[in-house]
Amino acid sequence: MLKLAVNKLNELFSLINTDRELYLPLEKDGSLQFGSWSPGAAERLDKLLTVKSPKEFFFPHVEDIASFKVNKNEINIKDTRRSITPFVVFGVRACDANSLELLDRVFLNEPVDTFYEERRRNGLIITSACFEQEETCFCTAFNINALNPAGDVATWLFEDILYWKALSDKGRELTEKLKGLFEQAGSQDEKTVEERQTKAKKIFNSLPFRDLSLEVFTPDKLMEIFNSSVWEDMYSACLSCGTCTFICPTCHCYDIQDFNKGNEIQRFKCWDSCMYSDFTLMAHGNPRTSQLERFRQRYMHKLIYFPENNEGLYACVGCGRCVQKCPISMNIVKVIKALGD
Repeated sequence: MLKLAVNKLNELFSLINTDRELYLPLEKDGSLQFGSWSPGAAERLDKLLTVKSPKEFFFPHVEDIASFKVNKNEINIKDTRRSITPFVVFGVRACDANSLELLDRVFLNEPVDTFYEERRRNGLIITSACFEQEETCFCTAFNINALNPAGDVATWLFEDILYWKALSDKGRELTEKLKGLFEQAGSQDEKTVEERQTKAKKIFNSLPFRDLSLEVFTPDKLMEIFNSSVWEDMYSACLSCGTCTFICPTCHCYDIQDFNKGNEIQRFKCWDSCMYSDFTLMAHGNPRTSQLERFRQRYMHKLIYFPENNEGLYACVGCGRCVQKCPISMNIVKVIKALGD
C-alpha cells in the first residue's frame, strides 16, 4: 500500500492526465457527475454517489456502429467507430465497480461486443472505499465490500491522506509511472485504515436496508414468484418513465436503429428500457403487452433470470439510485421486501 498527502492530489491528477483522459466526480450546480478533469475542476472524491454511474464510459448512451450506402444491388458498408484512447475513471464506488463484472458477462461473452471490449481494454478503474453510506445504499445485500472495493486500483481517502493499492496489471503499470509521487505506507498506516473500516462497519449496520434478504430468490421459486399477486399490487403506480433503467449501473438493454442522412444510412446503438411499451417490438407485436408484464420482467430479470444463468450473480449492486430517483418511490427494495414477506 502507498500513500499520498491530499494536498498533492492535483499533482497526481495532472500526471495521470499527461497520457490519458482522466474522469472524476465533479460538482456542478449542486449535482455530482463524472466529468473530464482539468486544473481547477471542482472534483469531489469525498462525495458518495454520482447521479449516473460510470457505465456510460464503457457502454455509451448512443454509439455509432456503421454507415452504409445502397447503390442498386450494391451495399457499401463503412465502419464508423471512433478510436478509443486510454482513459482513467477515478473515484468509482464499489457498487459501480462491481456492476462492470455484470456488464462483462453480457458484452464479453460470445458474440463479443467489440465496441465494449475496446473501451474495457483502454479504460482503467480507480475505486474509492466508502467509510459512510447513503441511507438508500444496500450493496451489502449483494456481498459487495464497500470498504475494500475492486477495480484496477483501490484507494482510501482520509482528511489528509490518500492510500493507494494496485489490484491488477493495468493498475500496477499505472502505479509504476506514478511511484515518484507516493510514499510507502507502513504498518501504522494499515492499522489506521483498519480502524476506520471497523468504525464504518458500525455505520453500515445501522442503515435502513441492512436486513434486506434475498433468500426467497432461488431458481426453484421461479414460477411461484412469477405468478405472485405482489405484481398486481405494485405495478399500477409505475409511470413507465424509464428513470430506473437509465440511472441503473447494471441495466444493459439497447436498441439498434438506422438514421437516414440523405446520402447514407447511419446505424447506431442506443440505450433502451424494458419499461417501455415498444421494447422488443417485433413484426407481430410486443411479447409483453401490459405494464404489469413489463414491470415484472424488470425485477424477475435482476433477481431470478440473470443469477440463474450467471452463477448466482444478481443484476443489482445495491447502489440505491433507483430508491433516490423514482418519482413515485417504487424500487427494487420494495419489490424484494414484498416478495419476501
